[in-house]
Amino acid sequence: MFAEWTECPVMPIVDVTLVLPQEAPVPKGVASSLATQIGRALKAEPGRVWVRLHVLGMDRYAENESTIGEDELPVFVTVLHARTPTGENLAVEVAALVHAVATCLNRRTENVHIEYAPAGVGRIAFGGRLVQ
Repeated sequence: MFAEWTECPVMPIVDVTLVLPQEAPVPKGVASSLATQIGRALKAEPGRVWVRLHVLGMDRYAENESTIGEDELPVFVTVLHARTPTGENLAVEVAALVHAVATCLNRRTENVHIEYAPAGVGRIAFGGRLVQ
């Protein structure tokens, strides 16, 4: 049986959903660029931030009773930490992440939306080993 980890070896996991115009290509190398910029924003050591990039076509995104232009397309970011920061630390992290993602994707900061998943401790496992 595996020993329990007391510290998370790899965190956070960041899912980025990029809404793009129909048939627009995903910018080459964007996942790597996002991982680098998010890692720097979080002051993480190399290899400690995992980014999963998802693309959502504009025809699969809508806002109620409104039409949005291509320059208003959002980016949704979900962050899973072993332990989610709180208070001022969370506010500082949000500002850094929004800036990093917006800059990397050439989007306005007001179009970058961040959601925090519940803390991963006790509910996520890497290689079959539960993070404690």
